[in-house]
Amino acid sequence: MKLKNIILKSIAYSFALCMVWSCNEDEGTDIGLANLNLVFEDNFDGEAGQSINTDVWNFDIGTGQNGWGNQELQYYTDRPENVSLDGEGNMVITARREVFQGSPFTSARINTKDKIEQKYGRFETRLKAPGGRGVWPAFWMLGANIETEPDDDPATIAWPFVGEIDVLEMRGQEPFKSIGSIHGPGYSGGGAISGEFDLVDDRFDAGFHVFTVDWTPDYIDYFIDGVRFNRISKEDIPAGTDWVFDDQPFFVLLNVAVGGSFVGFPVDSTPLPQRMIVDYVRIYEIGE
Repeated sequence: MKLKNIILKSIAYSFALCMVWSCNEDEGTDIGLANLNLVFEDNFDGEAGQSINTDVWNFDIGTGQNGWGNQELQYYTDRPENVSLDGEGNMVITARREVFQGSPFTSARINTKDKIEQKYGRFETRLKAPGGRGVWPAFWMLGANIETEPDDDPATIAWPFVGEIDVLEMRGQEPFKSIGSIHGPGYSGGGAISGEFDLVDDRFDAGFHVFTVDWTPDYIDYFIDGVRFNRISKEDIPAGTDWVFDDQPFFVLLNVAVGGSFVGFPVDSTPLPQRMIVDYVRIYEIGE
């Protein structure tokens, strides 16, 4: 049933995409890397309330305000109230309006650093996004040797020199719009290189969608429901800057932030709690 739904949605959004993006030979067509080998899959099977598999996932814990560099307002926890399985084959990240450790909101952020890392290939998730003003869901990737503390091993690299690939970002007040970006030295933060896709008569918080990137040595392709809407290549970065996406493997992250410089701040009428419901995460390598 899920596969059938994905196929039907792909057909529908392929048509809608042509209306928005003026389809041509390269854009808005169902294309992508061939000869892929599945190297990681988490279908989030388990009983309701069960924790995620810590053999492959890590929890980021702590305050978002200034702690993550975006003036976010949430406190990330590993509590089942913020991240757990739902017993129906999904992992749920829940952002809540509650005072916790001095922060006015709680949520969760998980990652596969040092456990599941991959250089090149396809990175994909199927999820239903949260919505609401000031809510900021994301599925994204970071270079594996990112510096996480000032006294890290000298071999680590600070952001944005380590590279960041955002497969999905969404401003909760614009639940029809998905944003895919790359960040690197000279093109980070507000200067990131991005592409956007607007749903037609639909919202990402109203149902499940498949978000994918195909990452190669020369370009990164972005897909929604199997339809490509953007390609970012080496030629697209600013002159004099470096393409930092061929040096190392990347790990993946999923989170729901509340507030911050990218999305703005929630208001009293922002409906909380809000849930990101994740059906699966899959990573493929490029075969010979």
